[in-house]
Formats: sequence, C-alpha cells, structure tokens
Amino acid sequence: MKPEAAAETLQKALDPSGRDFTVADAAAASGLSLRDAEAGLHALTSEYRGHLKATEEGEILFRFPHGFTKPWETTTALRAALHKVGAWLSGAARFVVRAWVSIVLVGYVVIFVAILIALMFSKSEDRDGGRLGWLAYALFRLVGEALFWTFHPFSPFAVGGYDELRPRSRSRSGGWKQGWVEQDQPQAPFYQRVDQFFFGPKPAPEDPNAPMRAVLAEIRAGKGRIGLADVMRVTGQPRDVVDPMMSRLMLDYGGSVEVSEEGGIAYRFPDLRKTVEERGVRRAPPIWARREEVPPITGNPSSSDLLIGALNGFNLVMSGWVLATGLTIERMIALFTQTKPELIPPPGLPIVLGVIPFVFSFLLFLIPLARLALRGRKVRAVQRENGRRALLQGVLESTQRGGVSDDELKQRYRVATGVEPSDKEITAAVVALGGDVDLDQAAQGIRYRFKDLELEAKAVQAERDAASEEEAKVGKVVFSSED
Repeated sequence: MKPEAAAETLQKALDPSGRDFTVADAAAASGLSLRDAEAGLHALTSEYRGHLKATEEGEILFRFPHGFTKPWETTTALRAALHKVGAWLSGAARFVVRAWVSIVLVGYVVIFVAILIALMFSKSEDRDGGRLGWLAYALFRLVGEALFWTFHPFSPFAVGGYDELRPRSRSRSGGWKQGWVEQDQPQAPFYQRVDQFFFGPKPAPEDPNAPMRAVLAEIRAGKGRIGLADVMRVTGQPRDVVDPMMSRLMLDYGGSVEVSEEGGIAYRFPDLRKTVEERGVRRAPPIWARREEVPPITGNPSSSDLLIGALNGFNLVMSGWVLATGLTIERMIALFTQTKPELIPPPGLPIVLGVIPFVFSFLLFLIPLARLALRGRKVRAVQRENGRRALLQGVLESTQRGGVSDDELKQRYRVATGVEPSDKEITAAVVALGGDVDLDQAAQGIRYRFKDLELEAKAVQAERDAASEEEAKVGKVVFSSED
C-alpha cells in the first residue's frame, strides 16, 4: 500500500488529540499491517508536522500536537497573499517609476529646455516676460550643464558608462577578475540604477532545492546516518519543521528509524550512500557560516545616486517654478507670440507642466526616504537571525561536552550581532531546541542541557561507527551500453 493511502486510512481511524501512538496502536485501530501503519504514520507526520519520541525500550512514539489539522496554513496563506500583493504593487510601482523616468528625462526635460530657450529669447518687453526671461536664462545655464554632463558619451548616465571603457585587471590565474568592484565590471543600465535608487536592489533569487541538497549531502557524508541536529545544522530550521522533514525524507529515500538503548533516535539512509566518487562526499557548510547581511540602500555607485537625485530634483525645481509663476500653456504661448502685454492671460494653475511633474517628483523622493526610515527594522531582523544561528551553533556544539552556559550563549550572540541579547531571546532559543536548566550545575551559574540532542548524537555516532563501507560501493561493472 502506498504511504498516502495508508495515511488516509489512519486519519479516519485515529483520534490524535493529546495522545501518542505506537505503530502497533495505529495498526490495531486501522486494520493495517505494521509495515503500512508505520509508513502511514510517517506520511501523517510529514503532512501535519508531527513529532517522534523514543522510549527506553526502543519504541517509537508518534504525536500530532496540532491533530490532523494545519493551523499554520492560514498564516502561511495570508503571508503568501500579502507577499503576492506586495510583489504586484512593487512591480507596478517599478513600472511606473521606469515609465515616469523615461517621460521626465525624454519628455519633460526637452519641454522645459524648450520653454527656457523660448523665454530667454522672448521679445516680450512686459514686466512678467522680462522677469521670466532672466530667470529662464539662469535655469537654461543650469539645464545646459546638466544635459552636458548627463548625455555626453563618457557620462555615467550612458548605458554601461565610462567604466565599460576601463581596462579590467587580471587575476593571479591570468583570467579576468570577477566581483562587485565597480572598475572590474560594467555598470547596470541606467533604468536599473534608477529602479535601485528608489526601491533598492533586488535580492538574489533563492534556490528552493538548496536546503534539500544540503541535507542529502550531510546524509552521504555521515555514512547514511543522520540526526535532527545534523539537519538543523545545515538548514537552520527549528525542530518542529525538521521532524516532519525527516519523515518525508524517509518516504522519499527509503530511510528507517533506529533507536539506541538509551533512547536516542538516528535515521538510516543506506541507499543514499551509493557513489562512484573516490574522494568521498563533503559535508554541507553549517548555517552559521553564512551570515545574513543588510542589503545596501541602493547598490549603485555614489555618482549614479547623485545623478539620479539631481535629475529628479531638477524636475521638482522646474515644476515648482512653473507653479510659482502660474505658467499655464495658454500664458506661455501668449508670452511667446503676443507683443501687447494686455493680451497676455493672467497667471493660472499649470497642470501638465506644474502639478503632475511636481507631485510625481516629490513622491519619488519620498520612496527612498521611507526606505531609509524603515532600514533600522531590517537591521534588527538581520541581527536577530545571525544571533539565532550563533545560539544554534553553541547548542549543537555543546552536545559533546554536556551542556552550555548562559554566559557562553550570550557571548556568542554578542559576537554575531554586536548587541546584547535579552534573557527572553536566550530562553526562547533554549526552549525551542528542547533544553532545560542543569540543576546539578546550579552552583556554577545558569547552564543548559539538551539531553535529547545528546542522546541523539551518541546514537548517530554509534550507527556511523557500525556502518559498513560496502554500502557505498556500487560493485563491478558487468554490462555497459557502450560495448
């Protein structure tokens, strides 16, 4: 029987509320064989985030703290929906920004320059026309300088910029150096730098299969034997996530559970050891070897940020000037064509050349300012994650020496984050990993023991010591399609 079918049968036969099950309990309640009942229990554990426990007699107990329900799905679904909405809004905003920048740089700059030139050479001798002409001359000089340093071939505005023309340095191996050095690679296209200026750099896409590859590498490097601590070491996931993950691994890769005489649990995957590699398999790096980093504000060179800010500021100033002078389209045309001051319309509210560019340019400046205001929250989130990984390292390494002190955990947290941890954070991390205060060592200060992890480490090591090297051999080739 397939594990999914056995799980469906067990789900109808068992009442999971507040109790443990043995494989025999499940078999008796459902009428399944012991083999099918065990496979079904593991399938249910994977689907409903169940937990496994071991007794001194070597018996495996299954427990489902949430029953056969998935209360986390509501939170997960809501979070996914909010993420999709946020991604859609972000994508729409990025599109608007890109389109707006194109309009501003290509359309409004040209329009404003044309207005300034026309006003500067206007023959109108009326008071408003003369005053606008002198102001136009000053702004024209400013625009001319901006356009020259923006559009000439060696400007940072150009796609790739001057950096594309710089010779790249060579590495010691003779090839071109790779990295995030401005001189060693072309700059991003201008529209992308604008996108990053307002919304920040896009995070690198995550590989959804990376955690599973790390777990499989850990299994192969551990002679096909692994414990929950090994999975937490490479994935950083909490125990309530790792337990169902192991049940899924057992179903997918033909694993089994072994219980030591002391009650430690080890997982065996002998079929995953088969390999033709002669140098063996390397262990996956631990999660604490990969520090979380606060993303840069823009990811652009400072010259690009200054240029983008100056261009948006120029449009803000120009549109503000148009608003301040009431330069409507009708008034502007009259200033250019009429020689009689009495025929020039009075100042009005310019919409196209005043309100629209002013509001958009102002809002564009608010976006990076809002990101700066929220940057502290990102910094604290990164600090908490790096601190959690440091605490995980201290706990997992303590299984070989009988516990870890509260002072050591706090010191690891301080080194990883640069801030002082609270007692609440330390307690939450200890409880999540199944730790208790070691009362036998109370005279020496607060010390935590993780007996389940200690028993597991001994059980896994014993299984590895007893593992045969023949499991990894594929045998002699007796047939090949190449022959």
